[in-house]
Amino acid sequence: MLVIDTSALVSLAVGDALGVTLAEFDVVATHVVIDELEVTADYDDEHGRGASTVLDQLERIDSLDITGEKFVTSRIDDGEASCVAAMREIDAAFLITDDYRALPELQHLIDAEVALSPVVLRALVKRGALSEDTAKSALETIAEQRDWLGAPIYRYARQLFEEV
Repeated sequence: MLVIDTSALVSLAVGDALGVTLAEFDVVATHVVIDELEVTADYDDEHGRGASTVLDQLERIDSLDITGEKFVTSRIDDGEASCVAAMREIDAAFLITDDYRALPELQHLIDAEVALSPVVLRALVKRGALSEDTAKSALETIAEQRDWLGAPIYRYARQLFEEV
C-alpha cells in the first residue's frame, strides 16, 4: 500500500503512469491531498491537467479523512503532513512525495520508507508492469513538464535508471 501526496500523484499522471500505478498498487490519498488536487486542477497548465487526471481516477484511490497539522513545518505542507498522519494511521509500506526538500523531515516522522515518484516507476519496471523504455520516457516527460530538469530530484531520478 502506498500513501501518495499531491505532487507525486500529479507527476505520475503527467508521466502517463498513474493508471498502471493504480493497477499495481493499493493507493491511499488524504482528503487534504484531494482538496489540493482540486485547487491545482483549476490551473490551465500541465500541473492542472495532471491533477484533473488524478481526480478522474479517484474511484481507484482510497481516501482517508485525516489531517496532520501537528506535522506541518516550513518544509512540510498540509498535504504532506496529512500523509504523515495517514502513514501513522494505516499500515502502508511507502509514502510517495516529490517534495525533495521535505524528504529528510518526512522520513524522520514515519517508520516506513519515504520515496519519490521515480522510485514508483522503477518498481513498476521491476514488476514487469512497465518496460524500461516506457519508464524512462515517463521520467523525461515528468521532468520536462514539472520543471525538474537540472534540479536535484531529476539527478536523483536519472541515477535510479542508470544503476540498472
